[in-house]
Amino acid sequence: MDRGKLRVYLGAAPGVGKTYAMLDEGFRRAERGTDVVIGYVETHGRPKTEVALRDLEQVPRRRLDYKGAVLEEMDLQAVLDRRPAVVLVDELAHTNVPGSTHEKRWQDVEALLEAGIEVVTTVNIQHLESLNDVTEAITGVRQRETVPDHVVRSADQIELVDMSPQALRRRMAHGNIYAADKIDAALSRYFREGNLTALRELALLWLADRVDEGLERYRAQHEIDSTWATRERVIVPVSGGPESLTLMRRAARIASRSAGGEWQALYVTRRDGLSGIAPDRLTQLRAKAEGLGGTFHTVVGDDPAEGILDFARAENASQVLIGASRRGRVSALLRPGVGERVVAASGDIDVHIVTHEHARRGGPNPLRPPATLGRGRRIGGLVFAVLGPIGFSLLLWASNDLHGLPTEAMTLMVVVVVTALIGGLLPAVLAALLSGVLLNLLFTPPLYTLTIDEPENAIAILLFVVVGISVSTVVDIAARRTAQAAKARAEADALTVLSHSLLNASDDLAGLLSSASELFSARGAAVIRRTGGGEEVVGSCGTPPASVEAADMSADIDEQTVLVLAGSRLPASERGLLNAYAAYAGVMAERRRATRAEVERLRLAEADRTRTALLAAVSHDLRSPLAAVKAAVSSLRSTDVQWSAQDEADLLETIEEATDRLTALVTNLLDMSRIHTGSVRVALTETGLTRAVDQAVAPLAGSERIEVAVDPETEVLADPGLLDRVLANICENALKYTPASARIRIDAVTDGDQVTLRIADTGPGVAVAEHARLFVPFQRLGDVPDQEGVGLGLAVAAGLTEAMGGTIATEETPGGGLTFVLELPAAPLPDVPRPEETPA
Repeated sequence: MDRGKLRVYLGAAPGVGKTYAMLDEGFRRAERGTDVVIGYVETHGRPKTEVALRDLEQVPRRRLDYKGAVLEEMDLQAVLDRRPAVVLVDELAHTNVPGSTHEKRWQDVEALLEAGIEVVTTVNIQHLESLNDVTEAITGVRQRETVPDHVVRSADQIELVDMSPQALRRRMAHGNIYAADKIDAALSRYFREGNLTALRELALLWLADRVDEGLERYRAQHEIDSTWATRERVIVPVSGGPESLTLMRRAARIASRSAGGEWQALYVTRRDGLSGIAPDRLTQLRAKAEGLGGTFHTVVGDDPAEGILDFARAENASQVLIGASRRGRVSALLRPGVGERVVAASGDIDVHIVTHEHARRGGPNPLRPPATLGRGRRIGGLVFAVLGPIGFSLLLWASNDLHGLPTEAMTLMVVVVVTALIGGLLPAVLAALLSGVLLNLLFTPPLYTLTIDEPENAIAILLFVVVGISVSTVVDIAARRTAQAAKARAEADALTVLSHSLLNASDDLAGLLSSASELFSARGAAVIRRTGGGEEVVGSCGTPPASVEAADMSADIDEQTVLVLAGSRLPASERGLLNAYAAYAGVMAERRRATRAEVERLRLAEADRTRTALLAAVSHDLRSPLAAVKAAVSSLRSTDVQWSAQDEADLLETIEEATDRLTALVTNLLDMSRIHTGSVRVALTETGLTRAVDQAVAPLAGSERIEVAVDPETEVLADPGLLDRVLANICENALKYTPASARIRIDAVTDGDQVTLRIADTGPGVAVAEHARLFVPFQRLGDVPDQEGVGLGLAVAAGLTEAMGGTIATEETPGGGLTFVLELPAAPLPDVPRPEETPA
């Protein structure tokens, strides 16, 4: 009988989704007609895992008595009797209850495999025996349930179920892993981000070792003796010529031989855009590179060799793969090719020169230098290279009696230098050659012929041409270095601005994108975040590219976010500056995340402070009325004392008063909770203010001390229930602070579409500086009789007033005391028919 196959879902920590993945695999196989059963799955009460059980058949578990408790284990014999094709067995490292067939569950799995049954199981990295000490050092918890490494290593398939520590902590916080009462302890201990990161790295490294073992077995089976390189990053420059596909295939083969190796195709286009390959050819090369598993990049550079090395260093490449030159041997001797210059300046980057069938079959003109000037200046230089020497030679010839050969030679040398300044090296070389010929024809005997009588004159003319070309070369190089220096200064200025913005904690993403767009002469710039369903633009300026693929240039900010430019093709040397902008955008995003985290921390701190204050305040106010109720009820139920009717009435009144206090306290707490959660529901109606005041004041003890001077016709737009709570809380507060001999006055004034209600007491008052604190929860300013209340009444009143669209404030009462000023919207006036509209 063939041994069954073992598939293991490996995780770094509980909750990453191993069991869910195992069940999903079982369900997929069952849908394809495979006989799949569940031998043992522990859902731990997780709803999503329980849903994932779906309609899979479950073999009944075996129930065992252990120390007075009934525990369930997988019924190994029942599974063997059932003989399914595939069985799902959770928690491979589990220790079975004494009395089971085997001590460990992995031994049960071995028995199933020996019986020819395929097993799909799960295990966490911390349960591997060889890593037990390591995980204990990381987490501080020693795992008592372990499985020998060879059991897992012998699996036919091992699949890593991975999840970032941040995502796993969010799952924990949402209650998707442990019960609510265990979440805080788990997050602060085992599920710390550092622990999870270390466990994740352990899982990845252990699995990588296992992959290496499989690779060695494969090489042994296929008798592969050659050495396979480690991870490499290969850059393959392409010119668009027929050899490009050969080079890309070669790069793909080199990268495939490295663990995690990757390769990138690179095309360097000139800044002037006058030379290069057709756009459709670039599209074909890009598609071919992606088809071979690589990526395609285009950069702008005056010198292809310099552009290649700049890109390679920016990408931290280890190898550069260059095709053998297509130029002939003579051209190669006159001027080194791109490959030779890359090799000479590569430093610690390995350079491979790859031959191909198109090598040594002709190439570009070796005398043509990298272009640095615009087309207009080069054409102007060529025109001046022809007309300048001819014109000045004719002027010198017309006045030949006034000067000699040295003056004529130096004058034409000046013309050559001016030509180099105007049009660059190639026009200057042309001017030097033409000037040499004119010197011979017009100023060297015999005149008007190419023959030279004196060898000295021949040497002089030859030296003239050599010096002219040399000076032109120096002038051209100086011009290019000047342009590079100006560009470097612009980059330095941009980096200075970035550094200054960073130091000043600027968080203006639009300004950053605008600066990048202006610096790189782009039509627009944007920050795009890749999401599971596509791409999302985080910020943009100008006319940004519609997507990352449509961008002319891009730089990664992080794994999901990219800075993109439209209408600008940067040279490879400027990628560092673009990366600096991307890094700063990443800093800005990190700062925003930190700010949000700080706001959330402050919110939680405020919630903790509120909770602490609530417990401190409520502890007394709950205890006092409850104690009064307890004492009164105990007295009434006592048989040792014969209470009179008056005594019983007093005790019942005490119970009623204490109950009212508890009711008021709970009502305020519920109102405050509704206000904080934004769940206050307001139903605005036209409400008579006099009736509302009377209903709110009537139940209050001491209501006879309140004078109501409100016009019976006054109506406000308010929620009657909420308005009653507001007025009752304010009046109750006023009664507490006003001496028993003093009175409280309530009046109202209508001003247009607003009604102003004043509740004035003549108590001790509150300092003006303390007025704002009156409406803060859990504030009790001054002496409160018997220390009643938790300081929520006015906070609730303020919250409910604002919910109805009104405002509440305080001011000093003339003569002493405190006045609460409520402003509420007035009820709209009824439509009164005009005389001509009155029915007859």
